[in-house]
Amino acid sequence: QVHLAESGGGSVQSGGSLRLSCATSGYTYSSYCMAWFRQAPGKEREEVAHIDSDGNTNYADSVKGRFTISQDNAKNTLYLQMNTLKPEDTAMYYCAADLSDTPIGPYYIPCEAYNYWGRGTQVTVSS
Repeated sequence: QVHLAESGGGSVQSGGSLRLSCATSGYTYSSYCMAWFRQAPGKEREEVAHIDSDGNTNYADSVKGRFTISQDNAKNTLYLQMNTLKPEDTAMYYCAADLSDTPIGPYYIPCEAYNYWGRGTQVTVSS
């Protein structure tokens, strides 16, 4: 059973930093896309960043240059380093996984639909 568990959220002042972690377990898929999403009260959920099993990364324009997604495969953990935080980064942050036994290519296009989600960790940035 696939399990994702986020941690590392908290309250910081504007300009501060946080590192979110997502511990993963229960799968050995060869191809994947791991992503961080966020949802603020009254707003739609948005993808913040993703990384696929080929090492390709992508970021939302609002976080480019400030956030970095990474992974430690030995620890089965996904990270999101968040620097220069702004009040508008305040949201619940979720880890998500798109898993496949098919290699990335014409029959598996990663990062389009996520099968598994964590419960989230709250990030609050005060001005």
